[in-house]
Amino acid sequence: MDAAAPRTVAAVLAESYDRVAEALPWITFLALGPDEALPEGGAWAGAAALARDPEALDRYLAWDREQVLRDHGRPGRPDVVAGFGLHRYAWPACLLFTLPWFLHRRVPYLPVERVAHDREHGRIAARPAGFACLPGDPAASVPGARVVRDEEALRAELRAAVAEHLEPVLGAFGPVMRRRGRGLWGMATDEITEGLWYVGTLLDEERRAMRELEALLPGTAKPYAGTPAFRELTGPRGESLTTRDRVSCCLFYTLNPGDTCVTCPRTCDEDRVAKLTTPAAG
Repeated sequence: MDAAAPRTVAAVLAESYDRVAEALPWITFLALGPDEALPEGGAWAGAAALARDPEALDRYLAWDREQVLRDHGRPGRPDVVAGFGLHRYAWPACLLFTLPWFLHRRVPYLPVERVAHDREHGRIAARPAGFACLPGDPAASVPGARVVRDEEALRAELRAAVAEHLEPVLGAFGPVMRRRGRGLWGMATDEITEGLWYVGTLLDEERRAMRELEALLPGTAKPYAGTPAFRELTGPRGESLTTRDRVSCCLFYTLNPGDTCVTCPRTCDEDRVAKLTTPAAG
């Protein structure tokens, strides 16, 4: 960033969000300025409403109920539907934090009052309250920047910022999902890990993403539960296949007992290899 570079928090974070626009064309990350209101109405759902208004949460989950019924020909259990809904919110919401950290070493501050999601059109809007960065970052002079001492301090800021955002959301979804404590924070670990791992792969930086995630989530950082748990399998031609063991299970098997996710704790290594080496594995 030079002297003519953007001088607002929103513009600083937009540098990261715009970088992945081609890699993730089905998600639009919108960074809003301090005077811009979060979008409302239509398909937009405010994160604060999901966290605090049971009726808003139920309206949000209606999309998932309809999708399950349409795609599987039968209704899903309420806890399964709620788990799908949480995933569809938390996956892009976590990227709001991890993308600027991974790409530019910046961590936005985004309490639930500052995020809204429109999944029908693949949009998530954020109005940051500031961001953390490292010494020497050209954006350190931007109003709203907070400089921290080193990489580990920045990782701590990231863990805290994501936890602050997710805690009230998990608290709202948890009773419907029939999960609490470690079960919910294990899901948070999975959403952080799988979102950035996927984007890292798209950007041809998979190995760096894996290293960064292992340092971010060592398994001892509360309230998170579990680790990225990456490991290597051997394919039929001796090739190395990367996988991981999820902390949680999305319960998709309750709708299709013959199918599980490739990283699901229920999926054996033989099935993982088969899934990872079929033409449709990508």
